[in-house]
Amino acid sequence: MFDKLAFIEERYEELSKKISDPEIIANQEMWRKYCKEHADITPIVNKYKEYKKVNDTITEAKQLLNEKLDKDFREMVEMELEESKEKLEVIQSELKILLLPKDPNDEKNVIVEIRGGAGGDEAALFAADLLRMYSRYAERKRWKVEMMNSNETDIGGYKEVAFMIVGQGAYSRLKFESGVHRVQRIPSTESGGRIHTSTVTVAVLPEVEEVEVDINPNDLRIDVFRAGGPGGQCVNTTDSAVRITHLPTGLVVSCQDEKSQHKNKDKAMKILRSRLYERMQEQQNAEIAQNRKSQVGTGDRSERIRTYNFPQGRVTDHRIGLTLHKLELILDGDLDEIIDALITTEQSEKLKAVTEEA
Repeated sequence: MFDKLAFIEERYEELSKKISDPEIIANQEMWRKYCKEHADITPIVNKYKEYKKVNDTITEAKQLLNEKLDKDFREMVEMELEESKEKLEVIQSELKILLLPKDPNDEKNVIVEIRGGAGGDEAALFAADLLRMYSRYAERKRWKVEMMNSNETDIGGYKEVAFMIVGQGAYSRLKFESGVHRVQRIPSTESGGRIHTSTVTVAVLPEVEEVEVDINPNDLRIDVFRAGGPGGQCVNTTDSAVRITHLPTGLVVSCQDEKSQHKNKDKAMKILRSRLYERMQEQQNAEIAQNRKSQVGTGDRSERIRTYNFPQGRVTDHRIGLTLHKLELILDGDLDEIIDALITTEQSEKLKAVTEEA
């Protein structure tokens, strides 16, 4: 590990010189590439420098203890030595986590697709609740939310809704949200006061650049039609809505939220690229041995990952067995406690896998 850290530190110094070199600055593509690599390894180098500083403190304390010291000073040095040893262990653990292979999509924006599942109108209403939850979370992170496509019901819910969240590291935080979200509550339409169980499916896709997924225009069928609102209400008098079918895979994407056909087509293509990219990743993951997979990961869309129980005011994430009695706060976007726990679990599993392979 320390040979690798020394190499990274050496590379960091090399990159620091490169990004200050006028010749490289003149080549913007190369300069951006070096700047990104520099930024990626900066946290590792800073933590390694901290490690070396604490390690030096331990060495100095041990040398002092070999000398003749008065009782009070010796006790102070011994106390500092113990504190430094504990601190060094923490830093070592942090370094191991920083050196774990990163998900290449972590810094990307995300496209979130929410679809009502079992439960009819109640599922559609909960889809609207989840849209608000993720929008409020984005606000807390100062990320931007951009609607891409929606199919509203006449009671204020969504049969399906797709939106983009633009913000650094959005995928690294939200990738764990993919899967089936279950809600248990008394629907507003229920006169008998019975608790109903409904489900909503969430898919979180990294935004994908054109260069990452090659789409042959001949593989696409593009249809245009008039956008419609809830209850059949016409929201546009021109053929601005766009439906794109990817013929080789059968994937279909529709977009009608914009008044411009061009903008709807652009948004539909973004969703299509992300879905095709997700499919490519699923195929790659299927080839990886099961014992090397993270048990948290991004979740299968068919997997029930979380339950929102209104009568008990609790939210349970089934993947890690975490239950929090703060339903209202979570639905208002206070998701960090759950997300942090999922990230910690994933990191622990990756560390365990690395240890077993070593």
